[in-house]
Amino acid sequence: MPGEGERYEEFEPPASLCPFVRVIWTYSAPAPEPTVQRIAPDGCPELVVDIGAPYEEQGPDGVFRLQPRALFAGQMTRPLALRPVGPVELVAVRFEPDGARDWLGLPLVQATDRRLDMVERLAAVRPPAGDPAGQVEVMARWLEDQRRAADWSLDPAVRAEIEALEQDRPSPPRSTTEHRALQRRFRDRVGAPPRLLRSILRFRRVFDHAAGPDAAGWLEAGLGAGYFDQPQMARDFRRFLGCTATEWAREQVGLARVIASQSYKPGPLSPH
Repeated sequence: MPGEGERYEEFEPPASLCPFVRVIWTYSAPAPEPTVQRIAPDGCPELVVDIGAPYEEQGPDGVFRLQPRALFAGQMTRPLALRPVGPVELVAVRFEPDGARDWLGLPLVQATDRRLDMVERLAAVRPPAGDPAGQVEVMARWLEDQRRAADWSLDPAVRAEIEALEQDRPSPPRSTTEHRALQRRFRDRVGAPPRLLRSILRFRRVFDHAAGPDAAGWLEAGLGAGYFDQPQMARDFRRFLGCTATEWAREQVGLARVIASQSYKPGPLSPH
């Protein structure tokens, strides 16, 4: 159940941003439980602006350190552990898997499994506290200015492959040269190779089958998502969340829970 005063909302981006941005979302928790929250990869890079207290992130050395108030989270290939330290309020831009390249101005592989400090770049962006619609309006207006200034574009071959992965269709046959060229383009535009992105998207689908009034058990959810058996799904839980399905369901609260219940919902990519 949501905590007292907890709020999560998703907003469709303006049409001009739809080829690049999947959704803009807001979240607040005035009194979050001070527990570690596991966030799994979902295939989409994000720009996050904290209006309340930033989260602490656990580093490879096990130490928790405060995140910057504005950050870009590149593709994730392993679990992320966060811990709230005060009242939470944030607004975030979830890009399409290949939608952030021109905004970032760097190959996406340079941001994979990293949270890049964007405080200076977003110094003039001030989303209003307590006003989700106003927060989204500020972010959308700023992003539109960024899009126009940099003339954002997409790589049609990369987008077509992502559409096949999203729909769980097999990739077309390619020569070794074509395969390597696509991998290079994915490193630049997505930050993860097609095969890994397919695994992430399959894992994401588990949560769709495990949620809702007619939710299946974890085994049925895994089979519905495309896993062959429970051990195969269990390996991905360890790989992408660092725990078992039962442990995740028992432990998760706050942002981790709402992201899994809402953000994993699949849907068609935005129009080209």
